[in-house]
Amino acid sequence: MAEAGPIHIMGAGLSGLAAATTLAKAGVEVHVHDVREDSGQRFDGDFQALENWSMNADFFDQLLEWGYDPKEFKATEFNVVDLIHPDDEISKTHSPKVAYRIVERGTSEHTIDQGFKRMAIAAGANLHYKSRVKEEDCQIIACGPKGTSAVAYGEIFRTKHPNHIAFQLNDKLAPGAYSYLIIIDGVGLICTCLWRKQKGTERFLNETIAWYQEHYPDIDMEPIKRVGGKGDFTINKNYFQDGRFYVGESGGLQDFMWGFGMRMAVWSGHLAAQDILGNCNYETEVRKQLMPYVKTSVSNRFLMNRVGDRTFKRMCKSWMKNQAKKGDGLIWIGKLFRPTWYKSLLYVAVSPFMLKKDPKAMGRGVRRLPFRKAKKRDLWEQSESAVKIGERWDQVRRSGGRTSFSENSD
Repeated sequence: MAEAGPIHIMGAGLSGLAAATTLAKAGVEVHVHDVREDSGQRFDGDFQALENWSMNADFFDQLLEWGYDPKEFKATEFNVVDLIHPDDEISKTHSPKVAYRIVERGTSEHTIDQGFKRMAIAAGANLHYKSRVKEEDCQIIACGPKGTSAVAYGEIFRTKHPNHIAFQLNDKLAPGAYSYLIIIDGVGLICTCLWRKQKGTERFLNETIAWYQEHYPDIDMEPIKRVGGKGDFTINKNYFQDGRFYVGESGGLQDFMWGFGMRMAVWSGHLAAQDILGNCNYETEVRKQLMPYVKTSVSNRFLMNRVGDRTFKRMCKSWMKNQAKKGDGLIWIGKLFRPTWYKSLLYVAVSPFMLKKDPKAMGRGVRRLPFRKAKKRDLWEQSESAVKIGERWDQVRRSGGRTSFSENSD
């Protein structure tokens, strides 16, 4: 157990703020440091999904159990989601339970980042922004990504269309991954995720937007800004080392397959705080509660890296067939994400080849999923409609539209 109080936390993201809230509620003096001006600043108002299928427990029930109030931030629930097949067929996945909760990231009052900030302040934590500290001077390391394993690019727009969400498996528009459409209360986001490193990445976003405009012609779009971010996927040899807890992305505690990480970020921050309070052993609990899911996602990512649209189509068909039989679309996708003995064996077999050692990890034995090289099939010319999308964005940009993430962003 690390010494309790004062505790210094590096990073004011979800994992760091969750840990700070739990500790401060217990009367521990907590100081959270972040190099940015505010929590959520590395995001720019983009939407992200809180998945609700990888385990039986509803995530919001977990939050309440851990002592966090989900009413502190805006979350829009969906139990019907468009599933777009690689051949452009659109199916409806549905569940009697909550499938997705969509939250906004950023510095606006209703974002999940600001919600956790308010909880930390109310608990008595001391937050220090624009504050640089050394890793060795902190007990909890809760930083964002340091490397790049994948990237995402999106365009935010105004629309009169009702709330809607669509998820698309398409190896051309989103190499090795997926694209999606989210509309919440008059604001929409179309985003593509790239799991293979590309040149001229903007063409993927332009082509993705053009696809959605063609297949969802009733959605009006008034572009506001373009956003993006990177994912850093790592496996740590140790999660508590030299008196420091590594939580969230700093601990590699997220989904390697599709990038979900907010649930594990909060969960790991809470567990680190509980260890400091003497209620558990962080290393033991991470390996017991979280790592089976992480290892399963590594195996899933290995398989995803080796297939294309043909296999994606089979996945979609199997998903719909299972839903017709069970009456719940969450059952099939849940099985894909949950640990099994054969996924554990696959992880042992493939992880030494998938992950590369990080020489800058302070001797922690961190192995990172590298940003994979492009394939020949990733080289294609934009369609005429995609070129017009790019021209439209150029006009918006010249009129003041912002781009928060570029191909050369660190």
